[in-house]
Amino acid sequence: MPAKPRIRELLDESSCTHNKTRKAACNAPTPGATTGGCAFEGAQITLFPYADAAHLVHGPITCLSSSWETRATKTSWKGRDLTQVGLTTDISLNDVVFSGEKKLAEAIDTVVERYAPQAVFVYATCVTAMIGDDIDLVSKQAATRHGIAVVPVHAPGFVGSKNLGSRLGGEAALQHLVGTAEPEFTTPFDINLIGEYNVTGDMWQYTPLLEELGIRILATLSGDGRIADIRCAHRAKLNVLVCAKSLVSLTRKMEQRFGIPSVSLSFYGRRDTSAGLRAIAGALGDADLMARTEALIAREEAALAKQLAPFRAVFSGKKAVLNTGGNKTWSIASALQDLGIEVVATAVKKATEDDRARARETLGPDGVLMMSPGTEQAKLIEEKGAHLLLAGGRSLYTAIKKGIAFADVNQEKKKSYGGYQGLLNLAEDLKNALENPVFKLAARRAPWQK
Repeated sequence: MPAKPRIRELLDESSCTHNKTRKAACNAPTPGATTGGCAFEGAQITLFPYADAAHLVHGPITCLSSSWETRATKTSWKGRDLTQVGLTTDISLNDVVFSGEKKLAEAIDTVVERYAPQAVFVYATCVTAMIGDDIDLVSKQAATRHGIAVVPVHAPGFVGSKNLGSRLGGEAALQHLVGTAEPEFTTPFDINLIGEYNVTGDMWQYTPLLEELGIRILATLSGDGRIADIRCAHRAKLNVLVCAKSLVSLTRKMEQRFGIPSVSLSFYGRRDTSAGLRAIAGALGDADLMARTEALIAREEAALAKQLAPFRAVFSGKKAVLNTGGNKTWSIASALQDLGIEVVATAVKKATEDDRARARETLGPDGVLMMSPGTEQAKLIEEKGAHLLLAGGRSLYTAIKKGIAFADVNQEKKKSYGGYQGLLNLAEDLKNALENPVFKLAARRAPWQK
């Protein structure tokens, strides 16, 4: 059984850009950091889209109720979608005193017998990590009993941020799944998608384009993923890191162990989608593939330009404030610029150092990078004369108070904004928001307040 992941090593990622110029930890734990999402949540986000696996939370039931079904991660799995089944050991006070290992073993047996999953992920939480339950031993014994992978995930919330938890989830998949099986066949254009979770079907917006080019997605971590596929991921010719920079540790280790190079890109907006397709074709190094890619890009961009033409007048002169996290601090900003909207500020509190650098490059010298968006965004809306606020649902009230249009672009969003078609979806939603009178009406004072 592989050793537990070393937190210090994951915090000190050598391939991060900022570590090449100065020695700095990646998302090191700080007081209050988990209020923006803890490590347990990050690990679940990374692994949860595996719908053919059972996700068993070893901890109090509140850990499950706070994290279950928080993202619309779409799947084409034809069997029972086990991400829709909340599974927990429901640790109680007696378990804290006498250990919860027996309860965990019984829970794994019950889950395997009732749901027949392809694998079981066992998530440690703050309580079970502090009382010292040996989930490695219990998982190993259960794997022997049932003949399937039982993967311990060491990401209790107290170790750090959601970003670190994503790395820990990737580490668990690398240690226990990647390289444990062989594919039936391989092709010269096999790739892995890493850090793509298929939220609202984002992945399905661009994968048909890859398939048209003859590029096969061998495995994903973990959008619309399959356990059988991720076990064969070591045979891919290229790892494609889609936005989620937290998994850069995984791609570096796969390159060291299996010789798989990687590229990092985004599929939000016209420019980034085209650049992403070019990057994949270029990294695979086939001249014919690169020529076909250029032809496909030209076709798709021409079709998109025609579809977006009616929106240009609506977006002319419009300014937006963006309050989201991670890669979306710059990828959504780039998509907005493709629509002709000026992004005057973006939140970078939950972003990595690399993402912050990319956000600065995207917004330019005059754009504001918000470190405390909760207190900054309202002031910036007034100072910059913004017409749009794009954020999570909690920021809706700020937009209403300021009388400007609002669009939800966080994980709870209902539509996909990925790829060329996703940009058209975004344009339609923003047009509807700008033309919706409710925001200005709701911001008006009542007659008796004047």
